[in-house]
Amino acid sequence: MIKFSIVITTKNRINDLKFTLNSLNSLLEREDVELLIVDDFSSDGTQDFLKESYKKHTLIFNDKSLGLIYNRNVLNSLSKGNYVISLDDDANFLSDNVLENIEDYFLKNLECGVIACRIFWSKNLPFKTASKNTPERVKGFVGCGHVWRKESWESIPEYPAWFQFYGEEDFASYQLFKKDIEIHYVPKILVHHRVDNKARKKTKDYNLRLRRSIRSGWYLYFLFYPKSKIPKKILYSIYMQLKSKVFKGDFRVLIALLQAKVDLFLNLPNIYKLKNRFTKKELKEYQKLSPTKIYWSPEK
Repeated sequence: MIKFSIVITTKNRINDLKFTLNSLNSLLEREDVELLIVDDFSSDGTQDFLKESYKKHTLIFNDKSLGLIYNRNVLNSLSKGNYVISLDDDANFLSDNVLENIEDYFLKNLECGVIACRIFWSKNLPFKTASKNTPERVKGFVGCGHVWRKESWESIPEYPAWFQFYGEEDFASYQLFKKDIEIHYVPKILVHHRVDNKARKKTKDYNLRLRRSIRSGWYLYFLFYPKSKIPKKILYSIYMQLKSKVFKGDFRVLIALLQAKVDLFLNLPNIYKLKNRFTKKELKEYQKLSPTKIYWSPEK
């Protein structure tokens, strides 16, 4: 019987993927674990590598790029386990007894629908992995390291694939809150996300990432916030982009803001179909929750 489904979507990051899969080898030997991978039309040999080394597992090869969020919907829906473990292709576990800790936590906390892992972001390993953090209910979770209770995934609408990148976790978080299903930060489960955040600003896709980040926030306001709150939230987000980036010389943000505005207009029909607004009382209760734990650093 499959208890745990490990799901990964990848594109043109064969070396990162090899590292991640190698780190999972001991887990994949278990009969209660399945692995599902979507390759989003890679051109770096990823498909040949997977066909040769992981042919016993569920492999999906897109004949065109369909995007991260679309792929996550496919993986989560196809998974057979009670618990769906979502990892990025450049992320791996650093803690021990991961599967046992996942199952134990869900069994003891029936109100929890998603586990948000503790995540260390860096190309290098942390100088220590111990933490004084304790489990708590939080607003949301991070895509690179989280675990769904499968029945909770099935209880809400799937991720909006038209977001393309960014925002899908918040979308799910809002939907879960409306269903009285909780998200818990569980620091016992530590994930190493092997990225250099500072270097990302120098990559050629920085503008695209920024555009998608801004617009996803706006999509979420229109989908979930009471109408009276939306103008103020949009204006404040624009002000913060100007203050924190444009006024400090990053004029690329102006282009991203204009593009995000066009994207918002074009997706108004999608927003109308999916809108699920908070009441003012619900929004107030949601905002009382602890913020999403995105970055963890070792205590000095």
